[in-house]
Amino acid sequence: MDNVFNRHGETAWCPGCGNFGLRTIMLKALAELGLKQEEVVFVSGIGQAAKAPQYYNTHYFNGLHGRSLPPATGILAANPNLKIIVESGDGDMYGEGGNHFLHSIRRNPNITVIVHNNMIYGLTKGQASPTTPIGMHTPIQVDGVFESPINPLAIAISMDASFVARGSVGEAERTKEIIKKAISHKGFSLVDVFQACVSFNKINTHTWFRDHTYFIEENHNVKDRIAAFTRALETDPMPLGIFYVNENKPVFEERLAPYRNSKEPLYKRNADISKIKELLAAKK
Repeated sequence: MDNVFNRHGETAWCPGCGNFGLRTIMLKALAELGLKQEEVVFVSGIGQAAKAPQYYNTHYFNGLHGRSLPPATGILAANPNLKIIVESGDGDMYGEGGNHFLHSIRRNPNITVIVHNNMIYGLTKGQASPTTPIGMHTPIQVDGVFESPINPLAIAISMDASFVARGSVGEAERTKEIIKKAISHKGFSLVDVFQACVSFNKINTHTWFRDHTYFIEENHNVKDRIAAFTRALETDPMPLGIFYVNENKPVFEERLAPYRNSKEPLYKRNADISKIKELLAAKK
């Protein structure tokens, strides 16, 4: 694919991995939005999905396991003019990163969070993730998973996240349009994307996701939080599409003190050393 965001070279994903399909969707979305390479920053944690930013030809930052959202918020605070896209897996985002996920929703920074949801840990060879269904046998859960999987969309909607959606790699065109709307939205945008791990999850395959999902009707009211929450609780089939949008929620970076009287990004400003010295002196 000839695309300015396309970084050519080898990838570390298994043949047939759903990550390839989501990468293609992302490349098309970025191109169709007309974004420039220098104004986009990808951020991720650790995992197979978290390798995705390395395969785009733009700025990126790989954080620690579950720690993608704090640096993403920090980058945004330093330069609110950037498009920040966090791309990581269900284990990284909802497991190790669950605490940051919750509090990022509360802060409502203007970032887009794309979660590769294959219902398994891929990098660490197939143990159950926070979204693995009850009863699945894994190399670690040899008697079958008995914990209830979390419902990230229901959690996000219950906390009034400002944009909540779900896509699927098997529905590339419609998922691309969802991601474009998420990136264009002002505030915290969550897009949970179903994609198969062909190596370690033999149940939730590409075919399984096709047969167990459906798209929300076009007349669904995305401003009705109760209706959105009710849809998020559906389990078989599982809805795809945009569930909820709140365009009136204040965004994190605009409420920071440095931006009350000036829109100039922090990285362009000169620090007043005398005030820093006064502050340090007062601490003694």
